[in-house]
Amino acid sequence: MKRRPGPTVCVFCGSSAGGNPRHLEAAEALGRALARRGLGLVYGGSHCGLMGAMADAALQGGARVVGVMPKALVELERAHHGLSDLIITEDMHTRKAAMSQLADGFLALPGGFGTLDELFEIVTWAQLGFHGKPIGLLNSDGYWDGLMAFLAHSHAEGFISAGSLARLRCHAEPEGILELLGV
Repeated sequence: MKRRPGPTVCVFCGSSAGGNPRHLEAAEALGRALARRGLGLVYGGSHCGLMGAMADAALQGGARVVGVMPKALVELERAHHGLSDLIITEDMHTRKAAMSQLADGFLALPGGFGTLDELFEIVTWAQLGFHGKPIGLLNSDGYWDGLMAFLAHSHAEGFISAGSLARLRCHAEPEGILELLGV
């Protein structure tokens, strides 16, 4: 797969809007911030929830937005058809590999099991030395506070090294987390 020139951030987030309107506002603010900074966006390709709101805001700001979606989800009519590019994969594993290859850094917004799966896989790949790209959490309205406390506990128990824990940057504001990622 060919990489697009220029920095691109891969964002993992919910295909649902969730119950807290601040998360939707944060997704839109992130989309605008990516566009303002001249960064590209690669994400799961949905037009729904936080994904769709973020993609729409980035597109409105002039950002290049690439969706990567397994064909089964496209068939369920969840694909955003107004993107700069939509890459269709055979399955979720291929989707995650393609998103990783296209990205210069990773960011997670609020989401559920799918978001956590993508986040933990990319953190694990970094821990194993498969990539050295920055990883962050947009801590919208304290969404990731519980996870960060759990990871600190895991570190204290000897299961996560200080270096691995330090890879995961966390900030409450879109501009702040993009600054921490350095992309």
